[in-house]
Amino acid sequence: MASKSFSLGQPLAAMADSKLARRVALARQPVVASSPPPRKKYLLAETIYLLEPFLRPFRRCEVALANRPQIVMILPGFATHPSRMRYMARQLERAGHKTKRWGLGFNLGPTSNNVDLLERRLAEIHDRYGQQVVLLGWSLGGLFARELAHREPAKVSKVITMGSPFSGDPRSNNAWRLYQFVTGHRVDEPPVETDVSAKPPVETIALWSPRDGIVAPRAACGKIDERDRAVALRCTHMGFSYSTESIEAVLTELDR
Repeated sequence: MASKSFSLGQPLAAMADSKLARRVALARQPVVASSPPPRKKYLLAETIYLLEPFLRPFRRCEVALANRPQIVMILPGFATHPSRMRYMARQLERAGHKTKRWGLGFNLGPTSNNVDLLERRLAEIHDRYGQQVVLLGWSLGGLFARELAHREPAKVSKVITMGSPFSGDPRSNNAWRLYQFVTGHRVDEPPVETDVSAKPPVETIALWSPRDGIVAPRAACGKIDERDRAVALRCTHMGFSYSTESIEAVLTELDR
């Protein structure tokens, strides 16, 4: 008697194809943002980031000792690893600050689980050093930082965002389609209930740049009631993580 064979391969493959199709559809959504993303010339300028590892040995960053050493938790940008912010972390440590990674590896977008893990990470750092923590977030990392400060304000000294799109239309950038493809959800419908534009109940500083090729300057600068202070720089979006100007601005804010 012939026996019928059954394999999980086909249903699993169909499921994978379905998820991929959904992500492709999300990335192809013909939605127009209420305010335009940065112009193409600024987006093209972001490619200079590819040369950054080769130019780094020739960069000189003057660092003065901090008046008040801080504990700084660094949150990387979308689709980047904490190692991309290692150069900045080293300069902050040269000034006397102590930097801590966020502990999640690559930033592949928000989930209820990884936000909970970040809360525990923040509590661990706060308890270990017995002082409030500065949250330094680049791009999407800044949105995580703002959410953490909402949830645990007693553990946070201040929030510093760098090119983070917390204001206005979440599609006012050149990365929202990639974001939707990678995360599998709409950029305006994250799986975590939050209001990214609401100012956290701690001092909140927004670093932004008119030369940002990824995030619209207005989205990263924010409105008066969405942050305490906005500081304009002249770097690219990728440059927030390594430029001398950005590092000096962060050091200034840490010493305030």
